[in-house]
Amino acid sequence: MRKTCSSLFIAGLSLFCCLQSKAQKIETFKENDLTLNFTSLEPAFDPVLKKRMIETFFKVYPLLKKEYNDTAATEVDFVIDTAYEGVAATSGRKIMYSPVYFKENPGDIDVVTHEAMHVIQNYGRRSGPGWLTEGIADYVRYKFGVDNPGADWALPEYKNTHKYTDSYRITARFFAWLENHGNKGLVKKLDANLRGRTYTNAIWKVETGKTLDELWMAYSKNPAL
Repeated sequence: MRKTCSSLFIAGLSLFCCLQSKAQKIETFKENDLTLNFTSLEPAFDPVLKKRMIETFFKVYPLLKKEYNDTAATEVDFVIDTAYEGVAATSGRKIMYSPVYFKENPGDIDVVTHEAMHVIQNYGRRSGPGWLTEGIADYVRYKFGVDNPGADWALPEYKNTHKYTDSYRITARFFAWLENHGNKGLVKKLDANLRGRTYTNAIWKVETGKTLDELWMAYSKNPAL
């Protein structure tokens, strides 16, 4: 019995090690001048979702690179990280995704679009307020997303409790309004200033003729996109 248990233990350990090794294998995909390295620490990660993530990256990343930053990284790492408890997070060219979140929200493929924009942004630390960074990334998701309806994702209707510093979709809607009301190209200018570490609040007055607070006041009076 002891020998049988030992054999079963060794067999189980071998299987576990095999699965772990397979799960941690880096797969590399190339398209034109772009490289995507895909690593999954989750052995049971949905292969259909994986395929969609890869396809989404190669669809949107070249567009974002051309539109916002043609010097952005040409090699990006995707990691399905079982230890990560959020939705997704980007550091440099590496994007971590939560397998738990994707299991619960398999239709939210444009998390890839949002995080890919963070790679494009490449602002570094202390380049500007965080609400701008996340607001721009969600504006880009709104503009370039491949299947926002599939995730039931949309910009929210304006509420008088909103503030431009609320970040993400609330700020993104403000940006969409600005772009549609005489300030086309403003988001690109904000993005470039943040990356170049030249952003100050003065840019709003310079580019639009109004302060940030004055723009928000105008938006709040007539928020229709």
